[in-house]
Amino acid sequence: MTKEMREPTFLVLATLAEGKKHGYAIIQGVASLSEGEVDLKAGTLYAMLDRLTFDGVIESVGEEIVGGRLRRYYELTPEGTTLLAEESQRRVKVSKIALHRLRFVRGNA
Repeated sequence: MTKEMREPTFLVLATLAEGKKHGYAIIQGVASLSEGEVDLKAGTLYAMLDRLTFDGVIESVGEEIVGGRLRRYYELTPEGTTLLAEESQRRVKVSKIALHRLRFVRGNA
């Protein structure tokens, strides 16, 4: 996993922080967290899930057939939980600095 985490990856991991989910539920979770700003397509999501599984960040934890279609469920691994926590803390830190700087700029305007 590279040091820089892209927004869609962050949102997928944040969605999985709630617990195991299948692909469509992950797409819905990402849309909800991003307030509709990020619209993951199935092909993009499944390529990402394959990469995150390969990297050991998430794992497949079961599957079932629903309406004749296979649903595969994913959840965070301990490494994924750590990665999400670290990235969340980094984003909070950067956001706090940006907000502080904006208050300073606005105070001098």
